Amino acid sequence: MTSETDPGTELRSRIEEPEIAVMPGVYDALSGLLAEQAGFGTVFTSGFSISATRLGEPDLGLLTMSENLDQIRSIVGGLSVPLVADLDTGYGNALNVQRTVSEAMDAGVAGGILEDQAWPKRCGHMEQKRVVDAEEHARRIRAAADVRAEREADFVIIGRTDAREPHGLEEALRRGQMYADAGADVVFVEAPQSRAELETVADEFAVPTFANMIEGGRTPYLPAEELGTIGFDIVVYPLSGLFAATRAL
Repeated sequence: MTSETDPGTELRSRIEEPEIAVMPGVYDALSGLLAEQAGFGTVFTSGFSISATRLGEPDLGLLTMSENLDQIRSIVGGLSVPLVADLDTGYGNALNVQRTVSEAMDAGVAGGILEDQAWPKRCGHMEQKRVVDAEEHARRIRAAADVRAEREADFVIIGRTDAREPHGLEEALRRGQMYADAGADVVFVEAPQSRAELETVADEFAVPTFANMIEGGRTPYLPAEELGTIGFDIVVYPLSGLFAATRAL
């Protein structure tokens, strides 16, 4: 990112606007540039897309931290808008998370998602996901917040829970609150299974909330304006560009 302003500060400003922040998914330098040229004020990288384009493999925890961050650096370098990165689980325990977040910040990333799946993780809309103990992930979130504080930076931490599929919505909401209390700036409950569940998630938290729209996924696929009306602050469409490119190829 070429701006002299802290990218996290720019991202926070965008999230705080009345209109929902819409982030298209990008996976390489060209797709990032095209998204910015199309007028998007923020962009998002997904592990699914980078695993598919870099490895030719599904999102099953095969992508390593170094591979993910290497691709992210190539994307950020050509952008002048904030980028949110999918940092998977942080690639280990709290110490691993500190390194992952530190390197993401060095790369110019504005914010990152840290999820509570057990490794190897799976795409958030797949079945048979496993999550770690909620307190273990809260420690990961606190570790990320410690790095941010030590560096006096404004990195936006997005605490994601995948507990909806294996343990139900109530447990996912409980975890989301724990992660907010641990230092997450945004709560991301992955894969709600109805509009009513989306409404519950959007109403549950004092911090901003995050929606993930995947074509053919487990969550109802809604336009950004409708999600904004429901109460979400951020929506990503992580695979739309990749799916279009795949069809074209």
